[in-house]
Amino acid sequence: MSNPQTRTLTEGSTARALAVVSAPMSLGILAVISIGLADAYFLGQLGQGPLAAVGFIFPVTTAITSLSIGLSAGANAVLSQSIGRARNNSAVQRAALQAIGLGTLLAAAVAAMLWLAYPTVFALMGADDAVLGHIGAYIPIWCASFPFLVAMMVGNAAFRAHGDGMRAAATMVVAAIVNIGLDPILIFGLGPLPAFDVAGAAWATLVARALAMALALTWAWRRGLIGSCGNPLTDLARNTRELVKVGAPAAFSNAINPAGMALVTAAVATLGQAYVAGFGAATRVQALAIVPLLALSAGIGPVVGQNWGADKQDRARQALRQTFLICAGYGLLAGAGLFLFASPIAATIASGEEATRHAALYLKVVGWSLGGYGILVTANAAMNARSRALWSMSLSLARIFAIYLPLAWLGVWTFGYIGILGAAVMANLLAIWGAVIATRATGLLRFKMGRVAWPARLASSG
Repeated sequence: MSNPQTRTLTEGSTARALAVVSAPMSLGILAVISIGLADAYFLGQLGQGPLAAVGFIFPVTTAITSLSIGLSAGANAVLSQSIGRARNNSAVQRAALQAIGLGTLLAAAVAAMLWLAYPTVFALMGADDAVLGHIGAYIPIWCASFPFLVAMMVGNAAFRAHGDGMRAAATMVVAAIVNIGLDPILIFGLGPLPAFDVAGAAWATLVARALAMALALTWAWRRGLIGSCGNPLTDLARNTRELVKVGAPAAFSNAINPAGMALVTAAVATLGQAYVAGFGAATRVQALAIVPLLALSAGIGPVVGQNWGADKQDRARQALRQTFLICAGYGLLAGAGLFLFASPIAATIASGEEATRHAALYLKVVGWSLGGYGILVTANAAMNARSRALWSMSLSLARIFAIYLPLAWLGVWTFGYIGILGAAVMANLLAIWGAVIATRATGLLRFKMGRVAWPARLASSG
């Protein structure tokens, strides 16, 4: 087995260390988002039934996909800290192989459970028989693709832990290109190939994920990032504990936001369908606007992990401070851009004059607070890499269930739609305060408030 080709993130400029991982990931995350947009576009051309099926399927698959994000965060914590501690190459390679194997087995178990339970799940969600037929054509094939996704994501975590954001992003771009390219062919048919309708979108996802996984694991093996290195079960128990310690809370943390947004949408629905359409259109624009912030969260993890493992905590803290400043600066620029161009942007994605007006108002108001959300997600990624995933989970829970949801329902009863927008702004801005408190408690930020320093006991035990 060859030695791993690792880009050290423990020396030189911390800003450069962040950039080499985060910059490529912007493209990769954008590619992943484009898959969902393409699926909705092509399936929407089949009629209201398939489009309604997408509406039911999306929150369920998003929540389950959070498992892959959590396992990726767990793998990054295990591997980046091991690399920083300069553990022998064999131990790091074996830990990566074990993470991929464990993740794939867990994904297969979760996919099997969804396969068995999906008729009941979607019926309870309110899907009628016609929509359930479309869902039944999609979900079993999607379940078969899920283990491929998890294996690819954990493989990508190995790349990022070694400071290689380019190959991690490349596999995501390949998956998107293949998926979007196959969508119209498999959904509508081409030549002798029959139209598979809704199932065609699922088959496109399956093929794309399988190819991307094969590419990621082949690259990782050839570059010496994974390998058996003697007994593949050595250190399995310890690595599994660390993977679960970070991965389980991180998976739950990533599932909180889509679940919370579904409940906020229920509050919006009390105002009428035009508000729901405008709110949904605006949040799709928002998903694109926060791509750089999500890329920063992908970059800060390996930087913190490597430096913490190398006992260079000050470098990890410096990188996190820089990340917070970048989020704040980008948030102001994004807010200004969305404020100035809200109406034309909303008109391109919303349907109908009233929905367009509601979408534009969301972008003008909430756009100014996106930097706060960026600080939240980067703080969570840093705490996950520091093996303090319970803190990041608690921060996400507090933002949604202690701030956003209560204020959204109170706001819609009191002020209508503008009350919901105010709740979103408060949730994002108060997330800054929560992120500072949590990262300070876990030792990732250090500064004094007046003459009183943060209790050393809390900082060391976080």
